[in-house]
Amino acid sequence: MPGLTSLIGIQEKGHITAGSNKTMVVSGAAGACGSVAGQIGHLLGCSRVVGICGTHEKCVLLTSELGFDAAINYKKENVAEQLRESCPAGVDVYFDNVGGNISDTVISQMNENSHIILCGQISQYNKDVPYPPPLSPAIEAIQKERNITRERFLVLNYKDKFEPGILQLSQWFKEGKLKIKETVINGLENMGAAFQSMMTGGNIGKQIVCISEEISL
Repeated sequence: MPGLTSLIGIQEKGHITAGSNKTMVVSGAAGACGSVAGQIGHLLGCSRVVGICGTHEKCVLLTSELGFDAAINYKKENVAEQLRESCPAGVDVYFDNVGGNISDTVISQMNENSHIILCGQISQYNKDVPYPPPLSPAIEAIQKERNITRERFLVLNYKDKFEPGILQLSQWFKEGKLKIKETVINGLENMGAAFQSMMTGGNIGKQIVCISEEISL
């Protein structure tokens, strides 16, 4: 599901074409969808991909293993300044996993006729707001003035694209072009702790709870 969400989201809402020299920014970039989305961005034709995440370890992983051109630690660095440095031509595609202040900062540096892929809004999940959460008046004004698309995306609405999507993801994986990261915790009794860790950024890639290593046929 994270792979299909990333691939179909970028295909349907990112409007990336090979050779278009676009810059893509991914928030929550070391998570299950974000870590895959950045790689897919390059594979589909982005010339530059920048990730935003919350630890130095994650930043190193993104740039050394997953092919991101740059990574920003939002907990330690000034996101606006680092974005300007990492995206000198502005932002054309934004794969949004977090919402909130980070997304406001990215949107303020997006180009005209650019696109936001609304994958998730984790910073807003405990708030009583509609989905997608409304932007602040200042950011909404930027969105409208620059004609930035920001449409609700639900992968389950694209079931007709699942089979070709799985085939494409599998091919990239077999060819070594797509790398998958997982954080595994053993034992069903630790499911609550695993969920809490995921919601606070403790995982890299997909958070998995291993119930048993035995395989039944």
